[in-house]
Amino acid sequence: MSRITTTIPVSERLHALDAVRALALLLGIVLHAIMSFVPVAGLWPIHDVSPSVGLGLLSFAIHVFRMTTFFLIAGFFARMSFHRRGLRGFVRDRLQRIGLPLVIGWPPLFTLIVLIVIWASNLPNGVPMPRAPGWLPALPSFPLTHLWFLYVLLELYVAMLVLRSAIVWLDASGALRAFVDRLFARIMRNPLAPLLLAIPIGIAFCLDPTWTTSDGVRTPDRSLVTNAQAWICFGTAFGTGWLLHRQVDLLRCLERRWLWTLVPALALILVSFVLSGVMMSAPGAPKLPVSFATLRLVSVILYASAIWISTFAFIGLALRFMSGFSPTWRYLADASYWLYLIHLPIVMALQVLVSQLDWPGVVKLAIILALALPPMLASYHLLVRFTIIGGVLNGRRAPREAPAIAVPAAPV
Repeated sequence: MSRITTTIPVSERLHALDAVRALALLLGIVLHAIMSFVPVAGLWPIHDVSPSVGLGLLSFAIHVFRMTTFFLIAGFFARMSFHRRGLRGFVRDRLQRIGLPLVIGWPPLFTLIVLIVIWASNLPNGVPMPRAPGWLPALPSFPLTHLWFLYVLLELYVAMLVLRSAIVWLDASGALRAFVDRLFARIMRNPLAPLLLAIPIGIAFCLDPTWTTSDGVRTPDRSLVTNAQAWICFGTAFGTGWLLHRQVDLLRCLERRWLWTLVPALALILVSFVLSGVMMSAPGAPKLPVSFATLRLVSVILYASAIWISTFAFIGLALRFMSGFSPTWRYLADASYWLYLIHLPIVMALQVLVSQLDWPGVVKLAIILALALPPMLASYHLLVRFTIIGGVLNGRRAPREAPAIAVPAAPV
């Protein structure tokens, strides 16, 4: 059995990380399916007549850790792919699997989303269509929609390759890289590691006077100029994943602490959710026991900590309970990329269809997912898995594939 390090077999650990990547993408589908039920005005172009605070809490919890987790795993697999393929092979592979889906997928998906938003705007509780300058592409403004993560991935690949080339050139002896590895290992072995990693994004939140807990990390889905919060938070996560691949044995730290990070993660998410409601109602509240500035600083500290503690907890859970090979998770890991790419117009159309029904939000959410996921999975199996599309997204696959031991090359 091949090993990345002397202690962790490749086949023992990478199945868990592949499952984490799949879950991060699938949770994105759930998150977007919930958005029409979140009782916050202007958050989503579709408003359901049955808003739900419970579903709002679920969407808030998913939003806290999902993308940080995704970019950490992306950084891990990026370094793996780089050392397997070399520079030219890596660039060619990323352009094929990330750049090509962005360029080809955006026009039809954006067109469908616009048509659905127009449809939703004509409902009794519909959101008016935004003016053209805020909706149509007008550089640097550009509605990347849910495909923004592909654009940011391409930026991070370029940044990491440039940074790596500079370090290799300046650090011919390898002393600097050895020092960074030792420092990173000390951080990851420290129980306070997630709090240390939370410092950069916490500072970014503090420097944004308009930030509130309900905003989370501002996603760059409306511009080709990626905002500072996204660069700092997702860049930190990507770099952490890259450095983790240099010392794979450090994953044991996350696995051992899964329970000790899960409990505070749940508590921090719940408290941050409550604070988000307090901050939104603060301007109209008669009087708060503390100043708004103090409340905002506490929210920054708690939310930034929640991001990284919940990210460590999520990955640690997978390492603890999902390290073995599972044909189901292997299949979902392959399918999740395609499902996430195509899901948004399908989910939004179903949200519009059920939005006027006087049923509980949880019931309607279940209906949306039950109607959306089976045909999307069928489209993957029939149109993607063994076709040229699947070759672009996940690499070529034989029609009858024997169960594999190692994880396939991940699209991220």
